[in-house]
Amino acid sequence: MVAQTTSSGEERAVLGDSFRRFADSVPLMMWRSDSEGRTVHHNECWLDFTGRGLDEELALDWRRGLHPDDFERHARVVADAFAARAPFTVEFRLRRHDGAYRWLLDTARPLVEDGSFRGYLGSCFDITDRKHAEEHIEHALAEKEALLAEVYHRVRNNLQVMVSLIGLYGRAAPDPCRGSFEALGQRVRAIALVQQHLHEAPHIASIDVKDYLHRLASGLGQLRRAGRIGVQVGGTGTSLVEPRTANALGMIVAEIVAECLDATAESVACTIAIEIHAAAGAPVRLSIVSGLNEAAEAGRPNIPKLGPRLIAAYAAQAEIAVTGTAAPDDPLLLHLPEARVAD
Repeated sequence: MVAQTTSSGEERAVLGDSFRRFADSVPLMMWRSDSEGRTVHHNECWLDFTGRGLDEELALDWRRGLHPDDFERHARVVADAFAARAPFTVEFRLRRHDGAYRWLLDTARPLVEDGSFRGYLGSCFDITDRKHAEEHIEHALAEKEALLAEVYHRVRNNLQVMVSLIGLYGRAAPDPCRGSFEALGQRVRAIALVQQHLHEAPHIASIDVKDYLHRLASGLGQLRRAGRIGVQVGGTGTSLVEPRTANALGMIVAEIVAECLDATAESVACTIAIEIHAAAGAPVRLSIVSGLNEAAEAGRPNIPKLGPRLIAAYAAQAEIAVTGTAAPDDPLLLHLPEARVAD
């Protein structure tokens, strides 16, 4: 709907009485323009909204009620549509009779009669409540992201202190105990790495499993025995999970890597294969196979084998169903819980 208007007499010549009666009975704001883009009618619902009569609305440019920030954008969308004789949809704020600006969704289609373009017919729907709800959701998500970022920084600082303390105690411990302290320190560093990649996710509140595991795998490969540990991530489809699920999943993968490294000598290469199964409408499943086998060279002695217990504990915290041992003939199967709808 462009700025040009026409008089009430011209409007009656262009429109029939039946159309005007129909338009005035519709419980939506409606307008019509002629083939030159001049507004020739506003229905009763529109006039009730603006608080002006039809003659006044047609005699003056109705766009004087547009919000200043929406004026140019609205004009550009409408002009492009008129030039192409194409339907258009545009959102804008219009001043109501009480002075309040309300968001309207304007949808218009070209009118063609006997092969000739006759102008546009459009209707407007008040979407102010929807807009406010969207703004509230965006604000709530921003607050959640900020809170999660603050939690991450505090956790990271605490983990750094823990790594330092473990290192001090390990160096002061008897020789038979130093391997266990070193293994503990490596696991705490893995926890810090998991937290780092959770924080670096594009959206902390909803994390893409495949992207997250790809980044985490690269970090774990360099954390210890660089060049001799590889984590391969495969699978198709998009799978989004909550932070607590991603955190538990990261800890499980880190523990499988640590178990493989603890049980093999420094010269042995370890490979972990992760396959993601994501199907629309179904919970995400993962299968993990460790390259560790019975023929692997013995690793460091005096290191307790706690992997299965830790994996079970991490899974229980996030309601992840787990079966298997990660052996080639008995893959570790993880059934992730469905993501909960955000409040």
